[in-house]
Amino acid sequence: MRTINLPANPKGHAAPITHVALSTDGRRLASCSYDGTVLIWDTTDPTQPIQTTRLHHRRLVNASSWNPVDRALLATASADKSVAVWRIPDEGRADLVNVLARHTDDINSVAWMPDGERLICVSEDGRATLWNAHSGRFLAEVSSHAAHCMMVSVSPNGLVATVGEDGMVAVSDPDTHQSPTVRHYDSSIEGCAWSHSGKILAVACDNGTIDLLTDTLGHLRTIQVSNSAARTVDWTEDDATFVVGAYDGSLHFFDITGERTHQVYDARVWPRSVSVAKSVVAVGSFRGGPHLFDRATAKPLAAPDTVNHGPNAMVVLGRELFVGCDSGSVLAVDLDADLDTAAVRRLDLTDGPILSLAAHGTALYAGTYSGHVIRHEGGRTHISEQLGAPVPSLCSGGQTIVAGTYNGELIALDPRTLDVVDRRSAHQGSVKSLTALRTGFLSAATDRTVATGTFRERATLWEHGNLINAVAVLDDSIAATASRDHTVKVGRFEVDENGESQILNLQTLLGPDESVKCVGLLGTPDAPVVLAGSYDFALYQWRVDWHDSTRTLASGQVLAEFSQGLSCMCPLDGSRVAVAGWDGQIVVVGQDSDGQVRLQRTLHVNELAATARLQEKGVTA
Repeated sequence: MRTINLPANPKGHAAPITHVALSTDGRRLASCSYDGTVLIWDTTDPTQPIQTTRLHHRRLVNASSWNPVDRALLATASADKSVAVWRIPDEGRADLVNVLARHTDDINSVAWMPDGERLICVSEDGRATLWNAHSGRFLAEVSSHAAHCMMVSVSPNGLVATVGEDGMVAVSDPDTHQSPTVRHYDSSIEGCAWSHSGKILAVACDNGTIDLLTDTLGHLRTIQVSNSAARTVDWTEDDATFVVGAYDGSLHFFDITGERTHQVYDARVWPRSVSVAKSVVAVGSFRGGPHLFDRATAKPLAAPDTVNHGPNAMVVLGRELFVGCDSGSVLAVDLDADLDTAAVRRLDLTDGPILSLAAHGTALYAGTYSGHVIRHEGGRTHISEQLGAPVPSLCSGGQTIVAGTYNGELIALDPRTLDVVDRRSAHQGSVKSLTALRTGFLSAATDRTVATGTFRERATLWEHGNLINAVAVLDDSIAATASRDHTVKVGRFEVDENGESQILNLQTLLGPDESVKCVGLLGTPDAPVVLAGSYDFALYQWRVDWHDSTRTLASGQVLAEFSQGLSCMCPLDGSRVAVAGWDGQIVVVGQDSDGQVRLQRTLHVNELAATARLQEKGVTA
């Protein structure tokens, strides 16, 4: 397993923050990141958090948990399939105390039992397991989910609550060895938290609500938070208030009766994780450090000032390749010119991440995490209304701009005014990718399906065994999809005069041993080349032979390697594709006249951003 190797950010993280955990006294904060590090911050003065320690995993770090007995111990959970236990004194060097045996899949969450000796770890393999943290001994399997187990919370009484993508909430007592008490929901559950008394379990639901449950999972109250999924929740010490992070990009403060007392919106904030201790609320960020807020007033106490330009989306408009970044900037690069100050420019469209890009006529469109679509043309910017959820996909839909949201909606927007023309629930999960056809478009989603058709008339083209991250098309007759099931599917299809699609040929290409994130196509419909990028840092290629499928399982090779997972691809013309990784590297891949696929050019977003800054200052490189 390769180790993440991102350019260091001395002021904080080099990628978005996945998780935050305040110590119970509020004096220390652990922040975890996509950059594979955990930073420890001294938050004695929450208006001036001071970075004190940097810890490293091989892959992104999903969660951390402070020991309830020994305040110097911290457990961290990573996509490298390990849980590490660290001793972090107030002064002096941190030490690695233990590493638990490798799990079968990424570790999503970790929590200590009240005795401070045992740890609960939950994984994408669906299992919740109990370990002795000091000896590394496996003790028991506490519960099992039918899909990814997303979070664990342990009550002061030792009750273990786990939630997962299967919609199940399970509560068990590892000391009694009885079967878990379970409650089922119709959609994914990503967050949960016990109150400090251990009497109430708050559950964050995909339908935008928080359910308050008893310790036996009896229903107490349902609280509507947002039209978008509720992602995470945490309680104040007196159990009088809880704070919710939602996919509408906001923090929501509620009292125990369900009355909303405060709402915080800041495009820089990533409310994937929230932690409350004493008078402080900590929350994740798309930037280099955590955000801190006052618990009573929700006023900001501290915010990071360093940006990261991780690329999330690309599109070609005119002669330029546009790259949308975590920073909210879009970098415009003339790939046919030498890289100088005239070849790069920067558009600062928002403070939060650009998740998707599309071109329509001479206008550029950007979908944001905050749930807006931004139109930029001729130096002017126009922003849509809030669409209710982040917008991870965009495409030109003929007379409209089509936006795909985390809520599974397709939303048709007027290209000029960005007014909502139509909207519909098209998928039972986030619409991760949209690709335009001459008539209609393809959509790929976390419900495992790729669909084709017009805005109103859509049909499933094929399915994967897990969520689909991306879809690409070649000449309106070849489609390829990348999935978390570690495969790529490529198929020939045709659309009849009634708009109905028929699959003529379909092959499954075995990808890496990790999720396949992005996909592209080169060549001709008769002899396509499939490109795919993975979370394992590699760019793969396959040559498709429609007439001989017997070699399919053994086909494919690594074309290039990055220093982080790959994020997106974009066709430049009939013979070139741009490929971007979260390490900031962008490579141009082209097919030569002899049919060979080669790397033709390499760029880096940090260098592009620096060049754009020089241009803005009137400096010639």
